[in-house]
Amino acid sequence: MQIFSPNMLKTFEECPKKYEFRYIQKLSVPQSAKIFEKGKKIHALAHYYLKGDDIEKFIPTLSSEESEIWQRLFNNEYFQKTYVNSEYSLSAKVGDYWIGGRLDAFMRSDKNYFILDYKTGSVPQNPSEDFQTMIYLICADEILKKGWGNDFTLSFVYIDLKNNKNHLINYDNPKRLDYKSKITEECKKITTTRNFSKNQSRCNFCEYSKFCL
Repeated sequence: MQIFSPNMLKTFEECPKKYEFRYIQKLSVPQSAKIFEKGKKIHALAHYYLKGDDIEKFIPTLSSEESEIWQRLFNNEYFQKTYVNSEYSLSAKVGDYWIGGRLDAFMRSDKNYFILDYKTGSVPQNPSEDFQTMIYLICADEILKKGWGNDFTLSFVYIDLKNNKNHLINYDNPKRLDYKSKITEECKKITTTRNFSKNQSRCNFCEYSKFCL
């Protein structure tokens, strides 16, 4: 069963040829791990903390920058809400397609639920229209409906740790219809494409450019 993730949809929108290399031909290009180390540390620390593990032994291993970022997350109002789950994989069927992903944390305050996504780098330019926002909200909404019917609220929060800001997207009925339509349309484009042409305007930023004809 094919499950479309936010990264898959983002990649196809950016360049169909890149999508073909990465998700159909399964080609991977080695990248420096250093650019991901800071984010991985913060995400792991947050997961251990939310699960109730003792994190004191990990704190001294953080650099001064990482320690500052961790304090920003720790003191964030949404991070301090009641824990539901973290590093949580979820999926749902929309039309003929399965979509899913792995969210950083799922929190609540009474019947108000919040999907958290920590960003040590940049936040999407248009957070409410990002595929990650749409897919995670659709999937979480379907799960909550099974337990609460329609007696809950759901929001997505990008926690911008670089600038110490929150970007809140509330999931209302107009968005439910709009998001499902957009996700279905993008999945259909992928499944019906026969010629994965490259987007030449993105070649300078692509790890596959050296062997992409």
